[in-house]
Amino acid sequence: MSLPHAHGGPVAEASLKACPEDFQVFECMHVTPEGEGEHLWLEIEKTGWNTEDVAMWLAKAAGIHRLSVGYSGLKDKHAVTRQWFSLHLPGKVDPDFDWPEGVHLMQALRHRRKLNRGTHRANRFVIRATHFCGDADLLEARLDAIAAQGIPNYFGEQRFGRGAGNLVRGKEWLMGGEAPRKKALRSIWLSAVRSDLFNQVLAERVSRGVWNRVLAGDILQPEGSRGLFMADDDAEAAARVISGEVHPTAPMPGVAGMASSGPCRQLEQQILAPSQAVIDGLCREGVDEIRRATRLPVQDLQWSLQQDQEGENTLQVAFRLPAGAFATTVMAELVRSPEPSA
Repeated sequence: MSLPHAHGGPVAEASLKACPEDFQVFECMHVTPEGEGEHLWLEIEKTGWNTEDVAMWLAKAAGIHRLSVGYSGLKDKHAVTRQWFSLHLPGKVDPDFDWPEGVHLMQALRHRRKLNRGTHRANRFVIRATHFCGDADLLEARLDAIAAQGIPNYFGEQRFGRGAGNLVRGKEWLMGGEAPRKKALRSIWLSAVRSDLFNQVLAERVSRGVWNRVLAGDILQPEGSRGLFMADDDAEAAARVISGEVHPTAPMPGVAGMASSGPCRQLEQQILAPSQAVIDGLCREGVDEIRRATRLPVQDLQWSLQQDQEGENTLQVAFRLPAGAFATTVMAELVRSPEPSA
């Protein structure tokens, strides 16, 4: 679906991901390996590899089970990404790896614990948009608005698979169609479906101008926290949302959990009503409803516009986002990218 923009739509045209170096991602870890323990933590820079393929290669090269390899989050294949992995090596020396092309070791340290999913709190992005064509003053004004107000916390299109295939197959399955043949596909399809339902609710809030404003009956989430509380229980809720201290949330549907009320609940039910059969399928699969913030703060935002000898302009943007957020949603507020050729 075409998602409404919060700040008026892109102000320029540019090419994104012309090469892997145009999209760089760096994990921001809050855990520092202690230097001793049964787990070897490896900071790896990869290009042309997805995270799971690196994990499988490490397990084979170290002679350990795949489940003995940990990582915090999934990173793009078609990008230059730096992330941590851990290998459980009790009583074993550090392996002498023969690193394949596209995988580079940055540092190796021992730690007492395995690296689990969701350990890192944020990612730092450096993105180049080549063949930039647009007005620099409009671009600066848009970047200032994003830095001050954030953007809608949409799930990016990569969440839904190529051609939204995971979303389509997930909906068909939940409405009585063919189930995923592989266990790993189950969570991927469920995630795609729930993310789409969240995007639908958020899109309506953006259209109504309340993606960054409190509604009566809202459920709010403090910045940097996973906790939730009812907006109606806080007399200062509206002011705290405007200041960015807390954010409104929208549902990722499943078995009923903490429910909104009043006007907020009415809006959510109105948007989700046509998808009730899919939501019933989510409940049959035992998926619990969770809430996700509707606003995404874009932190440490920096940018530059450079021109090469041929007169081609390149926009470089750097920023930090919390884990689970999508850099493509930031770029969608800035530039429109031509459709890739077949």
